[in-house]
Amino acid sequence: MNHIISHKRLTIDHVKTIIDGRMKLELGKEAEEAIIKCRKYLDTKMEDIGRPVYGVTTGFGSLCNISIPSDDLSQLQHNLVMSHACGTGETVRPEIVRLMLLLKVQSLSYGYSGVQLATVQRLVDMFNNDILPVVYQQGSLGASGDLAPLAHMCLPVIGLGEVVYKGEVRQAAELWKELGWEPVTLKSKEGLALLNGTQFMSAHAVWSLIQAERLSDWADKIGAMSLEAYDGRIEPFYPQVHEVRAHKGQIETAARFRELLEGSEIIKQKKVHVQDPYSFRCIPQVHGASKDTIRYVKSVIETEINSATDNPTVFPDEDLIISAGNFHGQPIALPMDMLTLALSELSNISERRIYKLISGQRGLPNFLVAKPGLNSGFMIPQYTAASIVSQSKGLCMPASADSIPSSQGQEDHVSMGANAATKLVRVVENTERVLAIELFNAAQALEFRRPLRSSWSIEKIFAGYRKMVPFIDEDTYMHPLIEKSIEFIR
Repeated sequence: MNHIISHKRLTIDHVKTIIDGRMKLELGKEAEEAIIKCRKYLDTKMEDIGRPVYGVTTGFGSLCNISIPSDDLSQLQHNLVMSHACGTGETVRPEIVRLMLLLKVQSLSYGYSGVQLATVQRLVDMFNNDILPVVYQQGSLGASGDLAPLAHMCLPVIGLGEVVYKGEVRQAAELWKELGWEPVTLKSKEGLALLNGTQFMSAHAVWSLIQAERLSDWADKIGAMSLEAYDGRIEPFYPQVHEVRAHKGQIETAARFRELLEGSEIIKQKKVHVQDPYSFRCIPQVHGASKDTIRYVKSVIETEINSATDNPTVFPDEDLIISAGNFHGQPIALPMDMLTLALSELSNISERRIYKLISGQRGLPNFLVAKPGLNSGFMIPQYTAASIVSQSKGLCMPASADSIPSSQGQEDHVSMGANAATKLVRVVENTERVLAIELFNAAQALEFRRPLRSSWSIEKIFAGYRKMVPFIDEDTYMHPLIEKSIEFIR
């Protein structure tokens, strides 16, 4: 089944379906007609334009005042893509590169960019044949579009650069010969259309949101198991509490916990303690705030992936070519920084629950082993979690708070959204690891509540987990078990 590229609103949920289902892309009639119409208008306009148009008949950045002869316009665009491929650092994970290709095709399909149909089709062909350009994480300021990473993504279109194909890094020129593909000869404005845009940032954001929704769900399920293992109270999750402070995420989280713990023998037993620590008692407020942030960020990113974000923007019907700033990443840089904080907080509170579970309280043995002293038990997984959480806290410094002028001051305010994007991915990975360590601890602690049983929902998760990770009776090599825990929630 193919996904038809059209002007119908693209949702992140559908993007997940496209990626998970390994769907092929196909340019729909609506998209093809819009692309052809805009390119035809631009070609006609070039004959009598009579004035400099940024990036179409001029140089780029602070070179915008230098007009380029018409015979050199194709070479101008070719040079642009080559010269801007200045990325460095680690390579971008393949699943995010696939998203970059998809989102760039979607953005160009609206017919405001002036690209050739052949150019967009080449990006579609690369996506469909799982030919993924080698893209580097560092190099974008997130303002004139994601220039360096998008240059690396688009180098293969003109027969340059490297791609990953069938698990091997290949020279695009060599692979194109094998496949019988000719490099695309860019026309006026095309290089700029390919490089201006926010697809590096937005692809990272889309991937992170897909993971964030999954991890938010796991935070509730694992938190509920920890609550049971700690012999916590259910009253802080009663609906009356949350109706008088009616934040949507808070209400949803409390309801989710009541559902998860329905039928539990442990939660129903008489409690000798009056209150639980905040890391248990305030789960609805903390997890709920992260849910609300995820929801907000998702709404912003969905607007972004349904937008034309290159420059200049071409309006054939209005006979306008406008140089403006839709490539500026600020609208998504700020929300990505917020999402980083929201996910970091899920791991922050998770680590505190881990700490309580190993503290030798409420009938649980010190470090969750029957013979502490001879055995260190679960002492050091908490250290690991604390180390990861500390790193995430450092990564919560908002990248969007910074701006360094570029291009001789012409581009004097930038979003740094690309840095927000890459550190967001790091915090997603960190949060997954901390939640996995909490599950490792919670399952161990729950066994000390036997013969009492938790709810059907929690016991089902527990049984599935035990197929991968055993109860720890005596000290053992912990690293592989933490990795299996990560694999379980993944």
